[in-house]
This record gives sequence, structure tokens and C-alpha cells, in this order.
Amino acid sequence: MTNSQLTPGVVSGRLPASSYAENFADVAPPLVGNEARIAADRCYFCHDAPCVTACPTSIDIPLFIRQIATGTPDAAARTIFHQNILGGICARVCPTENLCEGSCVRMEAEGKPVEIGALQRYATDHLMAQDEHPFRRGPATGKRIAVVGAGPAGLSAAHRLAAKGNDVTLFDARPKPGGLNEYGIASYKAVDGFAGREVEWLMGIGGITLESGKALGRDITLDALREGFDAVFLGLGLQGVNALGAEGEERGNVGHAVDFIRDLRQTGDLSSLPIGRDVVVIGGGMTAIDAAVQARLLGAQNVTIVYRRDQSRMSASRHEQDHATQSGVRIICNAAPVKVHGNGTVSEVEFMYTSEGPNGLEDTGQRFRLPADQLLRAIGQKLDGAPADLAMSGGKIAVTGRGRSSLAGVWAGGDCAAGGDDLTVTAVAEGRDAAEDIHEALNGRA
Repeated sequence: MTNSQLTPGVVSGRLPASSYAENFADVAPPLVGNEARIAADRCYFCHDAPCVTACPTSIDIPLFIRQIATGTPDAAARTIFHQNILGGICARVCPTENLCEGSCVRMEAEGKPVEIGALQRYATDHLMAQDEHPFRRGPATGKRIAVVGAGPAGLSAAHRLAAKGNDVTLFDARPKPGGLNEYGIASYKAVDGFAGREVEWLMGIGGITLESGKALGRDITLDALREGFDAVFLGLGLQGVNALGAEGEERGNVGHAVDFIRDLRQTGDLSSLPIGRDVVVIGGGMTAIDAAVQARLLGAQNVTIVYRRDQSRMSASRHEQDHATQSGVRIICNAAPVKVHGNGTVSEVEFMYTSEGPNGLEDTGQRFRLPADQLLRAIGQKLDGAPADLAMSGGKIAVTGRGRSSLAGVWAGGDCAAGGDDLTVTAVAEGRDAAEDIHEALNGRA
């Protein structure tokens, strides 16, 4: 090993080769049979369970946990998949502490909820290991639907439409399907290529043709899709990245956190990835947390997240914030970047301390600098390249009801559609519900 954590600059191979596999192992190893049954026995099986209300896909959580408790995990998985066909990845990445587990009555009574996420993973993993897909297609409708975007919303829509007997063509701009599940989450949350395996399993329903490397506006147009298909669903995600707005951000080794995570997810040799000794991440969401923690796991000596508001305003859950600090990441709040210093490449980042005032964020007049040989921006993404004919709301595609856009025959869902909360599980729900609406509209029931 020629480099170490003390090596200045952005270099690869900061750690011994054996450390990478250990660092990027499954952050939450799965429950085994007896553990799952013990965890399931803690459920009160509430009537009008608040956990169900808190789940964006409305999974019948007490039912699937009872099915695990009675030794029928495959039945539990079918209960989950009927509402959320991407229940496997959602069990790994959902902020359950803010959703189902945060609403669990055990949480209120004891401060420790039923392990709903872990139980969901136990059931879905068990069924996905079987040879056959659990659902069968309905009678052929003769309808053809184009789904643009093979992320959570698009995959959910495609599966539900195919299950109802429609023929689906799934277009995606990237080489691999999966969207953020494949390219945008921390590696240690979905190990062993789970995102890709889940897509392959989902496609087992049949009736879905995948066309990768086809981008809307470059290789295909919305007009052509509307002409060639009976309906179109847009699950485009958010491709653009917001600028920092600080002087000097064009310097070298200043990049986007989403690109950093993408490259990490797609590399076969983690030791080959260059990482800085002093890494600064700007932002307060899950992307900032995932980038910062993985920078530490790659061998960065000092990693700091800087967020412009109070820590309570961070969109990343408190659980994820704690995971970051436990991994050695420092979090500084109430600070915003004003200038990136360096000669060609970044060497320091200058910040102003902020306070919340009647007009929003205000500069306190105090400044500080952090050494940085790598700066990652995680300050939100935006929709780029939306078709011009679509009505927009807040920079996203305006939708009504179950995802209907302003254009006849065009639906939208997931992060690209207005009104959502940019969660994988919400995108799944929106794709599923839009598919139901599309099917009903095409078959004269809406």
C-alpha cells in the first residue's frame, strides 16, 4: 500500500485491501428464523394500526408480521409485494424510524418499536430466493404502455401494468435499470448487487421489454411515444444537480455527491477509487449522509458535513445522522459556504455562520475555514429536460389525481412529479397508483 489516510490530496488505496470488504459489508445484517419470530412476537397486531397509516404504500403490516409469527414468511412477502413490489429495497433504505416504526405503539410505550423494516426484509428475501415469481399476468388487454424511467416509480408502474395484462416497454437513459436504487444509495445498504437482482426478479412477471440507453429528448420523444403507445408514464427522476452558488466552486476536486455515489456503486474495486484526506460535504439530506459516510469508509481521514440550518431541520433522519457521527463524520450546522479557496484545486472552503431571522437565513458576519482537498455538493437535485408541453409546478411535472399530467394519455410519478417527498417508497406508491389509473382509463373504467 503506497498511500494512507495521511496522504495529502485525492488518491486511491488509502486502506489495506482487506478493509474495504469489511467497511462496506451489510450495515444491517438480516434476521435469521428464530430472530424473526421473536421480533414478530413483539407486535400487538393493532386494529387500525398507525404503522399502516404511516406507510406510503399502505402495507398491511400487522398481517404480514402475524404471518411471520405463524411460520409463513412467503405469505407475508406476498402481503408486502401486493402493495409494494419493491418491498425488498424499501426494507433496506426506507426511513422506517420516521414512518412505520416511528408510529409503532411500542415506540410510544417503550421507546423501542417493532423491527418492521427488518421483518419486511426477512419475508421478502425469503420469497425472492424462490425460483418462481409470486404473481401471474392477467388476461392480455392488447394495450401497449410506454414507461420512461426504470427507477422505483417506473418499475412499480411497469410491474402493475404488466400484471394486469398490458404490454409494457420500459425505457431508461442509463445502461442499467434501477434508478437511484442502482446508482444513488450507499453501497452498504444494498450489498451484493441487490438492486440489480431485484429488477431481474421483478421482470419475471413477463410482459415488460427493457430498452436501456434510451433518453427522453435524445433518443425518444414524448410525441412519438404518445403516437406509438396507448399511454405513457413518466418516472424520470431528477437528473440535474443544484449549483453551490459560492465563489470558486469551479475549482478542481469539487464535485457532486450523486456522481461520487454513482461511481462508487458501479466500481468493482473500491481500492481504486480516489478520495481526499480532508473531505467536506455540503448538504443536510440522505445524499449528504451517504456520501460522507462512504468517504470515511474509503479512508478519508477527516470528513465534515456542513448544513446551512439547524440540525433539527436536516432532511436526513436522526438515525442516519447518528450513523454518520458514529462513523467518524463531523456535522456542522448553521453555516453556509461563501468561497472555495485553492490554486487550481480546492484547498479550503470558507463559510459564514448563519442564523434564522424574519427574512430567512441571515449572515451573522462570522467566518471560518475548513481544510478540504475534496468538496462534494449534496444540495438537492432538479428536473432537467422535461417536455415543453407539460404543465409544471415548482419545477416538477404538475399532476392531478393518480398521476395524470396536463397532457391526455400521459401520467407521471416519483421524484419528477410535483407533490411527493422524494422517498423511494413514495415513488413506488405513485407508480403503482398511476398504473391502476392507466389500466382503468384504457379499459373504460375511468
